[in-house]
Amino acid sequence: MLADKVGKQLGRPTYSLTGWLVTKFLKWHNGILEQNAVKLSNIQPVDTVLELGHGPGLGLQAASKLLTGPKGKLLGVDYSVYMHQMASELMKEQIAKGRVILHCCDLAAMPIAENSVDKVFHCNCYYFWPDLNAGASAIHRVMKPGGIMVTTLNLDSVIKAASMKILSGENWRPEVYMEALQSSGFKDVQMKSKRDKFVTFQAIFATAVK
Repeated sequence: MLADKVGKQLGRPTYSLTGWLVTKFLKWHNGILEQNAVKLSNIQPVDTVLELGHGPGLGLQAASKLLTGPKGKLLGVDYSVYMHQMASELMKEQIAKGRVILHCCDLAAMPIAENSVDKVFHCNCYYFWPDLNAGASAIHRVMKPGGIMVTTLNLDSVIKAASMKILSGENWRPEVYMEALQSSGFKDVQMKSKRDKFVTFQAIFATAVK
């Protein structure tokens, strides 16, 4: 019961004591993963960049600093109202300037034009999608041909969460996620181990092919 409750809050934090505690955990636990997802995306000043499951906004904040060109744009999607409002407050200046647009919605329903995004990144996110194939297809739809997506995770932590029943089913497995990406039209899907500040993590790369 407790594990299931924690898992639901990790996937979709709400205004609650558990949601508040989960948000504190996300800020601490996801910091290095967010920073490296941004770094590995090789963001250029004029790119249109999308973060999925942006949470409180750590990755958005890091990515926005790289989009210095006149046409650089940052998009974000999260289906937690709590996280959407928290990130909107953090990014309010960039939102007011029209350089950041955040959507509070399900991934499969994100109102983003086809073939419009250069880079996509997310961390500790895909295992909460109700349908990996639908999610992967939605991402592929919005990406430009040749666009790069980067996913970061700490596989040891994910395996532990699955063993504790915080993550249910099999969608947490990287190979299941990578198969969904390939089935949706992504190519060069591969996972690499990385290290930063004495922390080992995994990065999954995929290229959108149209």
